[in-house]
Amino acid sequence: MLERLRSTYGARWPWLGIALDVQRRFGEVHGGSLAASVALAGFLSLFPLVLVAIAVVGFFAANRADLAGDAIAFLGLPRSGDAASVLTAAIDTASESRRAASVVGFVGLLWSALGLVGALQYLYDSVWQVQGRGIRDKVTALAWLLGAATLFVTSFAVTAALRFVPLLAPLNLLVGLGLSTALFLWTAKVLCNRDVGWRPLVPGAVLGAVGFEVLKVLGGIYVPRAVASSSALYGSIGVVFAILAWLMIFSRLVVYSAVLNVVAWERRHGTVSVELRVPKVPGRVPLAADRGGQAVPG
Repeated sequence: MLERLRSTYGARWPWLGIALDVQRRFGEVHGGSLAASVALAGFLSLFPLVLVAIAVVGFFAANRADLAGDAIAFLGLPRSGDAASVLTAAIDTASESRRAASVVGFVGLLWSALGLVGALQYLYDSVWQVQGRGIRDKVTALAWLLGAATLFVTSFAVTAALRFVPLLAPLNLLVGLGLSTALFLWTAKVLCNRDVGWRPLVPGAVLGAVGFEVLKVLGGIYVPRAVASSSALYGSIGVVFAILAWLMIFSRLVVYSAVLNVVAWERRHGTVSVELRVPKVPGRVPLAADRGGQAVPG
């Protein structure tokens, strides 16, 4: 169906042809599986992040009364629900175990963050159809984490500064869009084992940044409601469902942004054909292979 749409309308509307090529390539490189691996790694990294958050919340809870009530109201949780009870108990415990949680949390956060970066590296290498760099990927992952942390801190600092000046509040969206674009550009440039320069990576970075800003707005509306409804229906496990759904959508956005760069690059520079080795089995001899490395029998 995609080929029929591309042959019929692709020449008339170039943007539609690019979109169809991106969707086809997404399927060929198994974009859904790549997105699932990133979403899982991101979800696992939430656990040490929670420990770090517990340490931070513990320090605040020791100096502020009714912090649990404020958090429940901010998340829109029913005060008599299971999620509210779990949150209250967690904040009470955080004030007692904040020092231990900070040590374990930071160590675990670094370990899980490297796992998440490894999944992102595999994603970009798979989309560009290149091999990884081996042990050098670990050094690259640390460099990416340092750059990403700098961008996050800059984003928080600029956003906080703009809130003190009401006339500059509309600039929050532009600042967020610019920093998100820089983050996607930095990620595509550093993590992938294919150096094509900065400019060819701009289209995917813009797509990822715009999509990320949309997801942040929708997440601010959807996630609290999903947490409230899911926790009322499924209990505490409902929070997991809501977070996984958001992470899965974001991970697919990352794959699409990477695929867009590859498709745009191939449209300008073309492709090359290489020999592919596949297992020899009785039957028809494979004559070709798709972009995912799967043999197509003749």
